[in-house]
Amino acid sequence: MVKYLANSFTARFSMAAALAAAMLFAFPAWAQNSRLSLADRVAMLEQRAQNKDQSAIGMVNQIQQLTAQVRQLEGRVEELQHHLQQLEDKSKAQYVDLDSRLSRLEKSGSAASPGSSPASTSSAPVAAVSVNPASTASANTAPADTGAGSSDVAAAQSSYDVAFKGLQSGDYAQASRDFRAFIKKYPDNALTPNAWYWLGESYYVTMNYQVALQAFQQIVKQFPQSEKVPDALLKVGYCQFELKQVDKAKATLTEVTTRYPGSSAASLARERLHRIQLQSAN
Repeated sequence: MVKYLANSFTARFSMAAALAAAMLFAFPAWAQNSRLSLADRVAMLEQRAQNKDQSAIGMVNQIQQLTAQVRQLEGRVEELQHHLQQLEDKSKAQYVDLDSRLSRLEKSGSAASPGSSPASTSSAPVAAVSVNPASTASANTAPADTGAGSSDVAAAQSSYDVAFKGLQSGDYAQASRDFRAFIKKYPDNALTPNAWYWLGESYYVTMNYQVALQAFQQIVKQFPQSEKVPDALLKVGYCQFELKQVDKAKATLTEVTTRYPGSSAASLARERLHRIQLQSAN
């Protein structure tokens, strides 16, 4: 009986030892497989994180590029707004200048003959327009009883008045056409220098400086004794400046101050020269 129990105990002990040995051999392989799986998982997570980081960096770069482009566009818009404001201010100044000249001419028109009034000065253009053409015709031509001559003078005065009224109403395109028609039909009339001057003004106020320059220069060249020469020469300088011919503009404006030192044109020329100097300094 004792022997039987000993054999049974020995058998059970052997089986337990075999199981223990099997588990002991199996554990390292299981542990190794577990470690490899965990490493793979960590590697996958790191790769995903890296991909997300790269994607985030790409988005940040795109945002920075877009932000820079927006800033550039904002700067461009500000520059264009500033340039537009300068053009508007310049246009307003030109219209105000023209309106003030026209107002002074309207006040003096009833008492002076256009283009021949000795009381007019270069502070305002001399082309005073008479409300009643018949009342001014005798001041510019032969006596009224000369028949055909009086009719010609009246016709010229009427044609001039039509062109000038177009200028007063702000229809500069029509006014320029009418003044050109007047000059073509009456090239040697007493009003012709004034017509050239207002033709130049009709182009100057609409910023067509090249054509305006030619009109003002025509007065200086063709009618050197006209009372319009100081103002015309002043506007020659203005047009040259607007056309970026700064050196020529300075020379012309200086000529105005030396040839007509006591005139309003000379005063305006000195103001413009001062402004040019300030702009050059900046």
